[in-house]
Amino acid sequence: MMDAVLLDTDVFSFFFKRDTRREFYAADIAGRQLCIAFMTVAELKRWEIERNWGESRREKLAQVLRHYVVLPYDAAMADAWAQTAVACKQAGREIECGDCWIAAAAIRHGIPLLTHNGRHFRNVPYLQLISRAPDSQADGTE
Repeated sequence: MMDAVLLDTDVFSFFFKRDTRREFYAADIAGRQLCIAFMTVAELKRWEIERNWGESRREKLAQVLRHYVVLPYDAAMADAWAQTAVACKQAGREIECGDCWIAAAAIRHGIPLLTHNGRHFRNVPYLQLISRAPDSQADGTE
């Protein structure tokens, strides 16, 4: 995908909740196609249930999601997930299953991942990582 960027669930939530940390990523999303992984949609649906969101908040989320391309599961993403999980394990730094799906989506589509949890994605081969978190070890570049 040309000129696209994948938002990790945390960065998506900054924009959705109008959290001040969204400003860290405003320049990174300007003029780009905004994408989220199917895994992020699942995490958001979980939040709806666990936090007992009301109808208006659920509808707001549905409206906001219409502005994103949701990257679906496919065989190439499953391959990227498996390769990423094994590479991280062999490097001695296992990656959480959900984070691995999000990384796999970015890798499979060749787009950068915006995350405020850069430490979760350290050592992921072939991942273009952008993290503006003060404690991140991502280099903050594409």
